[in-house]
Amino acid sequence: MKKIVVTGGAGFIGSHLVDRLLEEGNGVVVLDNLTTGRRENLEVHKGNSKLQIIEHNVISPIDLKGISQIYHLACPASPIHYQAYPIQTLKTNFLGTLNMLELAQKNSASFLLASTSEIYGDPLEHPQNESYKGNVNTVGPRSCYDEGKRVAEALAYEFKQEGVAVKVVRIFNTYGPRMNFEDGRVVSNFVLQALQNKPITIYGDGRQSRSFCYISDLVDGLQKMMNTKEFFGPVNLGNPQELTVFEIAKEIVKLTGSKSKIEFKDLPVDDPTKRKPDITLAKKKLGFTPKIFLEEGLKNIIDDFKARLA
Repeated sequence: MKKIVVTGGAGFIGSHLVDRLLEEGNGVVVLDNLTTGRRENLEVHKGNSKLQIIEHNVISPIDLKGISQIYHLACPASPIHYQAYPIQTLKTNFLGTLNMLELAQKNSASFLLASTSEIYGDPLEHPQNESYKGNVNTVGPRSCYDEGKRVAEALAYEFKQEGVAVKVVRIFNTYGPRMNFEDGRVVSNFVLQALQNKPITIYGDGRQSRSFCYISDLVDGLQKMMNTKEFFGPVNLGNPQELTVFEIAKEIVKLTGSKSKIEFKDLPVDDPTKRKPDITLAKKKLGFTPKIFLEEGLKNIIDDFKARLA
């Protein structure tokens, strides 16, 4: 049995990863300050002696022993949340990543950094592969997250030079059950609005594109990357099935049988107009291929949102 730390383990992605790790018989320590994570996401494991939940902010060091792996997922990931806490977001990405890398170093543990497609900014290359250096505004409303993740990658690289078994993944848009109703992301916004027969809000003209990866596929990728040998990355994890935001809205209206109308509003500053991962490297190095495509995944999140609204 491994003892595995998951920072941000009460969040959307983190809790699904915790599910998988516990199913495999591992001991899991969740570190989460519950700013955006929710204890309800881990309620199914109540009473499981293999799970320890520590309410802790990773910007402060913590001493844990016997750790074999650290998945560092802690950080607000939706624009609404990280723009509400910009300095906290930067501290989480710098100090939090530094503290977790030092913990990995002390324990001779493997360390996986959950970076993001946002490090590519509003890309001038399409699709985006790992060699693309990005088009990021360092002083814009999204910079606390984009630049925070870029410095986190730099820290990970330097600890790799000191012998820590570091891996870096760049996560593209992910969706599925347990998404926060209020996170302001495309899929969760549209599903919630459609189920309540409220106007579906599209920012911009709707022609901007996104590529959505279902949560179980992403968890597969995270585990494959953690358990691969001698591959640092960074590597893109996502689903290259690309759709316009307008197409996604229409699909959600159809699947929910909603009476919602579509409304258009101004596109926020620095919001990317294109986003599609090139996953050639992930296929080659990890054998990673997404299995769940949009209609099936949307049906699952719609069912989840219906149950939670009820």
